[in-house]
Amino acid sequence: MTSRTAKIFTIGSSQAVQLPAEFCFEGSEVFVRRNPRTGDVILSRKPDLWDGLLALHQSADVPDDFMGPSDRNQPPQDRDPFEGWSE
Repeated sequence: MTSRTAKIFTIGSSQAVQLPAEFCFEGSEVFVRRNPRTGDVILSRKPDLWDGLLALHQSADVPDDFMGPSDRNQPPQDRDPFEGWSE
């Protein structure tokens, strides 16, 4: 595992991290979570497409009402997808 340092700077009331080139993400957003045990901040790639999940849904024996139109047509939610998750 490669360990490097990154620069932290302040923009208004937020912090930003300047990642070394080899750690850069594609896209414009990442998932951010904190490990509750260590306090470490973890950045994870946020997929642009969910094709893998949809392909799995098509290939598995899933009930007909799973992810029906009412499930897919929900308004966007701003929440932490890793809430309650720990390593």
